Amino acid sequence: MAQNLNSKENKAKLILTIFFALLALIWVYPVLLVLINSFKVNTYVKTNTFSFPVGEMFAGFQNFLKGMTFGNYPFIKSALYSFLITIGSTVLILLCTAMTGWYIARVDDKFCRLIYLICVFSMVVPFQMVMFTLSKTADVLKLNTPWTIPVIYLGFGAGLAIFMFVGFVKGVPKEIEEAAAIDGCGPVRTFFSIVLPILKPTLISVGILEIMWIWNDYLLPYLVLDRTKFMTIPIHIQYLKGSYGTVDLGATMALILMSIIPVIIFYLSCQKYIIKGVAAGAVKG
Repeated sequence: MAQNLNSKENKAKLILTIFFALLALIWVYPVLLVLINSFKVNTYVKTNTFSFPVGEMFAGFQNFLKGMTFGNYPFIKSALYSFLITIGSTVLILLCTAMTGWYIARVDDKFCRLIYLICVFSMVVPFQMVMFTLSKTADVLKLNTPWTIPVIYLGFGAGLAIFMFVGFVKGVPKEIEEAAAIDGCGPVRTFFSIVLPILKPTLISVGILEIMWIWNDYLLPYLVLDRTKFMTIPIHIQYLKGSYGTVDLGATMALILMSIIPVIIFYLSCQKYIIKGVAAGAVKG
């Protein structure tokens, strides 16, 4: 009887392994397609999309050089703006939402519950509902630069972050903070010296999710930033066009590959923290 059960369990595990392996291949295939076409001559990207770059199809690193030097706006500048916006926005989101989540979880009055519900509700509001009003507001308040756009990202990224922080803080014993208060710590010192180190798993997981979102975001910078002065990598790729709207697909694929490699490496190196942080924030959320 026990052998039959083990046999059934092994079969079920094998089926699940095959299923998830095929699912993983489906997800990886578009990235592989970008990789293959980034080394092809432009004409063969259209006619031999699914072929490997061999013989006369192989373009070497010409597509990468062409993409980085195309037009009057240097790719390095776009990359620097993407790094600036991504890091600045992520730090602002983590700092503000961690404090907010801690306050909501500890005070837990009607006002805090209302704020929490509003933050959670903001997660389901489509961006298209507010993008035109947002663009006008950003121009009026001078939030249309790489140094001020993190404020807008804070508004859109706060919902998920606060949801996760509140859930995590509810699982942290209050006695730790009470002991700090007895030792003379005020609220600010308690947060930065006691609470913030405890929040590390959720801080890391929220940070990873926000970085992946902001780095790949196209629509918000496109609507808000002055594109004659500031371009992020997604906007730079979109403007990779020649005369009469022709697109160099080889160079486009090369830049797409350059833009996704840092995110892939970052995600693979930190994915275990996402699982830990989400699980910790969802237990008592």
